[in-house]
Parts: sequence; structure tokens; C-alpha cells
Amino acid sequence: MRRDMNLPPEPSRHEAFFSACRSVLVRSALLFSTAGVALTLFLAPMMVREERGVMGSVGGSSDLDYTATGSINTPGTYTVRRSVLSQKPGGVCVIRDDGRQVGDC
Repeated sequence: MRRDMNLPPEPSRHEAFFSACRSVLVRSALLFSTAGVALTLFLAPMMVREERGVMGSVGGSSDLDYTATGSINTPGTYTVRRSVLSQKPGGVCVIRDDGRQVGDC
């Protein structure tokens, strides 16, 4: 090899070894993180379907309503009614246990 060329010095054996180890660690981390994301995307919907199937068979009916609800400030019972014949599309009528009607009734 010619000494007059401006080449960088060759790395020592230790530097080459640690560089190779670093590369293997990065590749393995990427492999396992990709596998984890793929499993999550694949298994999560399967678990939800399986859970719904079990819940449907326990109650004796598979016609369960999976509506999510929020908190309500007023305690008591009420009935929520929606009608396609209401004047506002999507209008909701709430009937309280004392007979009061609130909303689009």
C-alpha cells in the first residue's frame, strides 16, 4: 500500500468488533420491535372478536349492544328516544322518570 495517499487509518480489532456488535444490536432491536408491532396489530382484533363471542354466549343472547356510554350529571332513570320522523335529523328525546321531556320530543 502506498503511504502517500490520504487514507484514514484502519480501525483496530477492538473497534471493528464493537462496531459489529453495535450493528447486530440495532438490527435485533428493529427485528423484535417490528415483530411486536405486527403481533399487536394482528392479535388485538382477534381478542376483541373472541371476547364478544364469549360475552354473547354467557348471556344466552348474541344480540348485545356494544354502545359506549358516558357519565350523566343528573341521577335517576330516563329513556332516550330517537325517531326518523322527528323534525331535526338525529334529534334525541330524553324522557325522565318523572315524565319530563327534554330535547327534540
